[in-house]
Amino acid sequence: MKAIQIETFGRPAEVLKTVDIPEVGAPAAGEVVIALEASPINQYDLLMIAGGYGYRPKLPAIMGTEGAGRVVAVGAGVKHLKEGDRTLVPFLTPTWAQRFKTDAPWLRPLPPGDINQFAMMGVNPPTAYLLLTDIVKLPRGSWVIQNGANSGVGRATVAIAKSLGLKTVNVVRREEVVPEIKALGGDVVLVDGPDLAKSVAAETGGAPITLALDGVADTSSTNLMTCLSESGVLVSYGGMSRKPMIVPPGSLIFKKQTVRGFWLLYWYQSAKADEITVMFDHLAPLIAAGTISTPVAATYGFEQVREAIAKATQSGGKVLFTPKT
Repeated sequence: MKAIQIETFGRPAEVLKTVDIPEVGAPAAGEVVIALEASPINQYDLLMIAGGYGYRPKLPAIMGTEGAGRVVAVGAGVKHLKEGDRTLVPFLTPTWAQRFKTDAPWLRPLPPGDINQFAMMGVNPPTAYLLLTDIVKLPRGSWVIQNGANSGVGRATVAIAKSLGLKTVNVVRREEVVPEIKALGGDVVLVDGPDLAKSVAAETGGAPITLALDGVADTSSTNLMTCLSESGVLVSYGGMSRKPMIVPPGSLIFKKQTVRGFWLLYWYQSAKADEITVMFDHLAPLIAAGTISTPVAATYGFEQVREAIAKATQSGGKVLFTPKT
């Protein structure tokens, strides 16, 4: 069967190769075999391939980290899935292969919907969900502020916050994306800048904000912290600016604000099966209904790996592999 593999870290267009690998074979007790239908190329996938991510697979390695597919074989004792079900691929399973085996007991059948959108349910929507539910206890009606609001995590945050009864201040870097985020349901959408706190206070009536979500870093971190109330928490989950965070010491000293990081991998490593199931029970209907949606720029087969990577480095939507099974 076909897979996309690297033997060394480096430039993705140069080191990614489409290869033939052995079939996965029949599932053992408790296992299922999934035939991949769609898997996205994430920016962190490209960083991982280049060797610059926090997780480095042992080489040679099949790449890809999330996706969705159809169950084609079921081992003895499996009750949670049956042949023909569509389901997710567990996070960090090497997904750029036509088929693979897994024993994840939390997997469930997916509802009817767009398989490309479900293929992107394993990383960005869980990150948004956990940022909103696992860091600070937020009563319904609370405000949350985020930058990078037009990113995958940012778009999911808008939808999930609304489903939880929360209000969002959404910070973007370009004026032209403001209408788009408003159309998604963002309560307040503003362009980032040094006067952000004044604009936020005017739009929210000075409401307290105890949680800020930072996927950009650089001076955007500073701007978010100026909007936080006393003892508020800023969570860093990404660095789209590719620059260090700039955090004013006065915010930490005089306003008792805190800064912490979040990496989804750590949560998956420690989460219990029922916790993962509860999370996806909340997310799957939102994706099925199109409430959480990520623009798709193009889809490619495994044999088009170079074209797919070239497209993925451009802006304008997500690129997915949709191999023939």
